[in-house]
Amino acid sequence: MRRLGSVPYGEALDLQKALVEERRAGCVPDLLLLLQHPPVITLGVRRDSRSHVIASDGQLAMHGIEVHEAGRGGDVTYHGPGQIVGYPILDLRPDRCDVHRYVRDLEEVMIRVCADYGVAAHRVDGLSGAWVGTEKIGAIGVRISRWITSHGFAFNVNTRLEDFQLIVPCGIADRGVTSLGKLLGEELSIEEVEDRFIRRFAEVFDR
Repeated sequence: MRRLGSVPYGEALDLQKALVEERRAGCVPDLLLLLQHPPVITLGVRRDSRSHVIASDGQLAMHGIEVHEAGRGGDVTYHGPGQIVGYPILDLRPDRCDVHRYVRDLEEVMIRVCADYGVAAHRVDGLSGAWVGTEKIGAIGVRISRWITSHGFAFNVNTRLEDFQLIVPCGIADRGVTSLGKLLGEELSIEEVEDRFIRRFAEVFDR
């Protein structure tokens, strides 16, 4: 497990690529990277994900928000301060080689973290992520290359939710986004929530 603080998105991409190869070669063990990103919009591999960026280039520049091709599954999403991003670098072999199970397990981690704070999160049939009512609190977009994972989840803690208005989050127009801080009515310690993620991730993934 590595807590990296705030990392620019491009640097995080390069780090993940390097760690995937190191994991494949057996040079590092399974890892969970926990970090935050400066404001950035990332595009998944879906062909129409760029069309779900509502803001103009000028608006994005005014807000200081970059746009990156992520090379992961899923659609468009936003990352920014106050959001915990988790990048598991795991070898799913030999007994966890199931993409759907892996996504459900990441959802389960976020659902259990919410429960730690008295928030009842759930899954929505046909949609990935963790939801509270009709609002998404945690998004998932993964890449799996020969059963080595990268990318992962983004969980809103103290995230500035108005920045999501610059996009159609995950390409879903009729649902909103929320954060743990909004639901609890207070700003939370990122480090404390990271502690919860470490504990729950270890439970779900038997680490």
